Amino acid sequence: MKTTGIVRNVDNLGRIALPIEIRDNMDIDSKDPLEIYTDEDKIIFKKYETGCHFCGNEGDNIIHKDKQVCKSCLKELKEEFINSGPLIEG
Repeated sequence: MKTTGIVRNVDNLGRIALPIEIRDNMDIDSKDPLEIYTDEDKIIFKKYETGCHFCGNEGDNIIHKDKQVCKSCLKELKEEFINSGPLIEG
């Protein structure tokens, strides 16, 4: 985790404003849902993804490296990987 040096106050309704620099850097748009986690004394916000990272499918997904992937896209990726030949460029 790295510090931004930005400090924001919580208003009387419990809200904070995320600076535009952070929203742009994290690709967070207005109305995007955020997941909220806690870890001991930390509050962690993460952009919430409801479906497959590639096609948006919301059913029967697996999580791979923090991304949801549906079985259909996983199958396509596997076939592309197998059919792409050697990964070593020469």
